[in-house]
Amino acid sequence: MTDPGSGPPEHPADLLRADERLATWLTALADFRTGVEITLPAGDDLVAILLELTFPHEDINDLVATRGSLLADPFWHELFECAVRALLAGLGTVEQPLNTPALPAAAGPVGHWFHVFVYLAARPHVLAYHHTLGIPADVSRRTLADLGRHVAVHRRRHGTGGLLAVHWPKFAFRGELYQLGRLQFQRSYLLEPGAASAAARGLPYRADDPVLMVHIPDFHGPLTPAACDESLSLARDFFPRHFPTEDYRIAVCGSWLLDPQLREYLPNDTNIIRFQRRFHLDATTTSLPPADTAPIGFVFGNPDLPPEALPRHTTLQRAIGDHLRAGHHWHVHTGWFEL
Repeated sequence: MTDPGSGPPEHPADLLRADERLATWLTALADFRTGVEITLPAGDDLVAILLELTFPHEDINDLVATRGSLLADPFWHELFECAVRALLAGLGTVEQPLNTPALPAAAGPVGHWFHVFVYLAARPHVLAYHHTLGIPADVSRRTLADLGRHVAVHRRRHGTGGLLAVHWPKFAFRGELYQLGRLQFQRSYLLEPGAASAAARGLPYRADDPVLMVHIPDFHGPLTPAACDESLSLARDFFPRHFPTEDYRIAVCGSWLLDPQLREYLPNDTNIIRFQRRFHLDATTTSLPPADTAPIGFVFGNPDLPPEALPRHTTLQRAIGDHLRAGHHWHVHTGWFEL
């Protein structure tokens, strides 16, 4: 029951405009009030799409129920359509900026699931874009299922439904990122450190040359050499076939998995060390800031766990935790190799 002295609940429009960052976002979205027609599936159609996108079953009823509230409120409905059009405005581009802020808990269930609904409404447009490029339906399905995977990551970390890293699915839903086997590949550009590292080896690559960023998604099994080889083979065929005007000759990865300190703890024949050996590193540990939460989040599911509480059941768990408990840090390294 509402406290009689608390007054009426704050309207979501006033709530968002009171935050300077969100107010800027609202202003930018006003440019997308008109354009492509936006629809959102309902009922059994919505459930079927959520299942195809590998959403956790625990979250499906909540999403279906919240859909009506989103479309019934004029403010949320218009904001939703503007956000979908802003997302689609960058369809097919590479690294075009898109502001995708997380909404406050006070925005309620609609705010909690808002960005998920935006991606769901963009889905048919993304599939149509894939179709024009001749991208196989299976690749489209696995690529866009990254949305459901991030909802699963949120549930693993917080025990509730939601979307972790609300900005991340934009890469898949703008046609930048594709799931090919075990790995994901994102169309991107070579940065200056990578260009300098390549030049030091006598290779003719320059900053802003096209590169494929390699990502290692969770919930996809072990990172075996065979699985990586298969993914790279698929990528070598996929991008020349579907993006023939973009010449991808370099693969780049930025990850804690490339931290050379792991070699002090893991045997040489482990999947992680074998993965590291594919790359030439850009920088040294001394020039990189600590990134301790990256391995904690990936290995243990929650980046906020204190080092003293980390389990020691596996070789990798012991490596991550013992290193931190000894007062050392982990770092995200960037490396590259020629495709």
